Amino acid sequence: MSAEYATFGLAPAMRAGGVLANGDYQVHRDFVDFIVDGRPLLFQLSDLDAVSPLASDVPPAIFTAQVRSLLLEAEAPLPGGRYVIYGCPDCEDLACGAVTALIDKDGDDYIWRDFAWQTDEHADLELNGYHGIGPFRFRATEYRAALGSLLDRAAEAPRRRVLLIGPRVALLAKLAAALRTIGIGAEITHDVSGVAADELRTYGAVAFGRGIGVEQRAAVRRAFTDAGVEVAYVDGLAPIVPLLVAQIEHALDRSPAEQRRLTRLVAADGEAGVEVTSPCRVRLTAYRVDRLYRTHAHEVFDGVLEAGRHRIALDARAVKGESFVVARTSGSVLVESMTR
Repeated sequence: MSAEYATFGLAPAMRAGGVLANGDYQVHRDFVDFIVDGRPLLFQLSDLDAVSPLASDVPPAIFTAQVRSLLLEAEAPLPGGRYVIYGCPDCEDLACGAVTALIDKDGDDYIWRDFAWQTDEHADLELNGYHGIGPFRFRATEYRAALGSLLDRAAEAPRRRVLLIGPRVALLAKLAAALRTIGIGAEITHDVSGVAADELRTYGAVAFGRGIGVEQRAAVRRAFTDAGVEVAYVDGLAPIVPLLVAQIEHALDRSPAEQRRLTRLVAADGEAGVEVTSPCRVRLTAYRVDRLYRTHAHEVFDGVLEAGRHRIALDARAVKGESFVVARTSGSVLVESMTR
């Protein structure tokens, strides 16, 4: 086994949820990802839609048990000393498939090896092993410090709530319902002046509708500043629920920008410019509202892109008039207005 060390760290990550163009919903999940040699380990697994066991929405006792398990302070959950590294974002059923690995110690060092895709209690390394990944040898001090910090913070959950402010109550009600369906809390208000500071601190974002004026926006910002909380502010681009959901999801993304898979989206002159940091599936959807205020959605691209920058031609029918483009990967979402 190689004696070379790999660096070990942790970083916030998310599995992007959202309302898809076909009307389906995808659940939003926040989790802590493993950073090996400066890059998310998940990115080495091609386009895998999965989350680590360190998800923010699991009960604190289970979260703590997961951390202690990775520290080898508890028995392995699977036969043969194997641990779940990434699993299904929608359930905990091993039958959905999971990336597992053997974790053991060599002296003080922690070793992750024999990565495999597993769908039952026993892994077939020859058939389903990730032969190009690992083994990774981590220094005990770095490994234990990173995981121990999660216990010290008591698995503090991100603020997955958004405050919706706008004059169109019917639209906001639909938006709130869509956000709640994918796991993001949402409330509607016109005035935050009477809201307690402790309540304001539970929000991670504020979304303004187009009809909210400068003075009202400033008053809302002052209220959050006085409460001592930083939130992301979202200016709604158009009264289109899936588009607004995508904007809010992007605003709630707490993962470090340099460790995101989708890093750039430009929409201009009938083309989309996309940049990804590792091979992954990218979906582009164009939205527009016609003169009768009807929403039109078009899937304009769905395919796997290699790492780098790409230019994608868009169907002229999908981006005529005032239109917007949403780009999605399994862990990121970006939104841009079409410029001409």
